Amino acid sequence: MNEQPTYFSRNRPISLEHHWLPFTPNRDFRTDPRLIARAEGMYYYTPDDRPVLDMSGALWCSHLGHGRKEIGQAIAEQFPVLDYAPSFGFGHTISFELADRLSAILPEGLGHILFTNSGSESCDTAIKVAYAYHHARGQSGRKKIIGRQKGYHGVGFGGLSAGGITANRTAFGSWLPADHLRHTHLPQKNAFTRGLPEHGVELAEELAELIAFHDASTVAAVVVEPVIGAGGVYLPPKGYLKRLREICDQTGVLLILDEVITGFGRLGSPFASQEFDVKPDITTMAKGLTAATVPMGAVAVADFVHDEIMARGPEGGVELLHGYTYSAHPLACAASIACLDVYERENLLTRASGPAGDALGDALFSLRDLPEVVDIRHYGFIGAVEFRPGEKPGKRGQAIFKACWNEGLMVRALGDIIAVSPPLVIEQDHVGEFAEKFRRAVETTLA
Repeated sequence: MNEQPTYFSRNRPISLEHHWLPFTPNRDFRTDPRLIARAEGMYYYTPDDRPVLDMSGALWCSHLGHGRKEIGQAIAEQFPVLDYAPSFGFGHTISFELADRLSAILPEGLGHILFTNSGSESCDTAIKVAYAYHHARGQSGRKKIIGRQKGYHGVGFGGLSAGGITANRTAFGSWLPADHLRHTHLPQKNAFTRGLPEHGVELAEELAELIAFHDASTVAAVVVEPVIGAGGVYLPPKGYLKRLREICDQTGVLLILDEVITGFGRLGSPFASQEFDVKPDITTMAKGLTAATVPMGAVAVADFVHDEIMARGPEGGVELLHGYTYSAHPLACAASIACLDVYERENLLTRASGPAGDALGDALFSLRDLPEVVDIRHYGFIGAVEFRPGEKPGKRGQAIFKACWNEGLMVRALGDIIAVSPPLVIEQDHVGEFAEKFRRAVETTLA
């Protein structure tokens, strides 16, 4: 029996037994661990200092790469000034500064911001705001949430209910009344599309049918990702999101866009709603909000939603009975403001729409000749290569994922789909390195 090597953290030996990793096959991991010791720029480094190119932006979230000194400095400078302050009944100045900065880049009319600590919390918060809005209007019967198949909205019970990845809720159930639109993936018509697919706008009509079936007076909100992320990287057909907006307007249903992945420059505009010219009533965000340096999320709420809840609140009482101990944590606020400074200074929120985004698309589509590739999808700084399933769904994708790691490449495996979402600072050399290492990993796996 082969003995596992001894691993160290800060010169102390560590065991791999006690940390239960999330969304990870832990038994498999312990036999073949993929450990990270440090990170800098576009690279992670293993304990033996082997570089691994980060082509997944960690978990779609390291927008600025790793180890940006200006972010660390902002956090360090904030700590002795104000390390923490409660936000229940109190306020601190830096959170209001951040809210002002965010409102300047968000779509017009989304002028009120609630802070959370993750995308999961943001989704649950958005649903509660939708409920509170309808309650304030005397329509408390509106509790139904309509999500979409393959959608991912975090792991809170609200997000699980709205989400459309069946495996994620099999053991936990769906605790909110929810229904789901079909996903928009039409491989027979849209395979190997760069940008938005031409076919599938008619699928939006299912929303009108579902609302009519349930009765609009029972439906609170529609929750969709502009681009389905963890469910497989599926882009919306042209006109699809705008049609959802029209149907929501006609039926009094709120439109929640989950921009946890697509926010902060992933597609070439600050937010996907701006890129696709569709205005949500509520937007969720996280990840790029602090470029993953400190946990933080947020929910931007339309002025009319906020104003309705405020107007109907009890005189002198709490209008929205919701929040978290760490809402708008001062260190997270400092990190976020520093990130916004970098985004602005380096023009990163629109960089994906330029040559760097095109280069990633060229690299992805250069892999079309690899064995078992059945589709490639790309927009800005997000893309996917889909492989034909082997003897067991997901097994081929997991094997390619591991081979990429061995080649010094970090990607995401979503079943038999390999997804990429690199930091916004990716350069041409990194794109070439990705294409070379990915090709080698696939050819090694499928030889």
